[in-house]
Amino acid sequence: MASSSRSESEEASFTTMDEKDPTLIGAHCQYTYCNQLDFLPFRCESCRGTFCLDHRSESGHHCPKAGEWAAKRRRANLSTPSLGAGRSMAEVEKPCASPTCKTIIGTSLSTSVHCSTCNRNYCLKHRLKEDHDCKNLIPIGARVGRFDAQADTAKNALGRLKAWGSAQKAKATSGATRVLPKPKPTSAAARVIAVNNLKKTAKGDDKLPPEKRIYLYVEAEAATITSKFPSGAFYYSKDWVMGRVLDAAAKSLQVQNVNNQGTDEKDKLRIFHVEGGRLLEFNEKVGSALVSGNKIVLLRGVGPAVPDLIDLTNA
Repeated sequence: MASSSRSESEEASFTTMDEKDPTLIGAHCQYTYCNQLDFLPFRCESCRGTFCLDHRSESGHHCPKAGEWAAKRRRANLSTPSLGAGRSMAEVEKPCASPTCKTIIGTSLSTSVHCSTCNRNYCLKHRLKEDHDCKNLIPIGARVGRFDAQADTAKNALGRLKAWGSAQKAKATSGATRVLPKPKPTSAAARVIAVNNLKKTAKGDDKLPPEKRIYLYVEAEAATITSKFPSGAFYYSKDWVMGRVLDAAAKSLQVQNVNNQGTDEKDKLRIFHVEGGRLLEFNEKVGSALVSGNKIVLLRGVGPAVPDLIDLTNA
């Protein structure tokens, strides 16, 4: 007797005999108490016995090797290469790299997502950088020295900002007229009054439409020939980026600006947002980062922008 096609055997635990076989004369059902002659018998793929229509399934003839066909098919599926470029399922299955997650990834039910920044694999729930705290992770395989240098740069920047805040506090306690930046007014009316007073003295491009203007207090830490801490009130366009504001503020306060002449961070100017307590990126939009009445400070040599370094009002 010949077996049926491969596709039939993959879908059920039994197969029918080839009805086109000219020598086929039927077979008796091997199930106890049945022995019925069936001209189209079925063969059990687990115990390889021959049975009639009523007893063809494993449960129908109480198969002594029940489940063996399913186990063989499962092993065949696991040995078949998946989408993992030739690797078997067992080679890519592993826990999600997030320490709080117990999901096994790399399976047919849970996809593995690789983060190119920290060089780790995550489940779908932790695939985004903010969901697995990517910015605080040292990439796997990275040189530790490089990130130590970045940490030192951040510490130096923090030290410079604290020093500036301490100098401001010292001037305030010694009786000087300049004091630390005051907290923003708590009431809407007080904020309106403060901005209106700022508008009376602020300088800027007269051609700039009033609805596009943002009015700011600007101060510089960098020493100049005439003033150690130059300051002033200015207005800029909401559509400008912070790099353009820095150039304009440095020119207005007569502070040397060599940002476009080299890459040495100790000579570069950066903008510190007092109310936000952070250094601003050069490509940030003015309208997104600041509002009228805010205060910004030009600092030199504090390194790349590092968010939330220090709140100068508490320095």
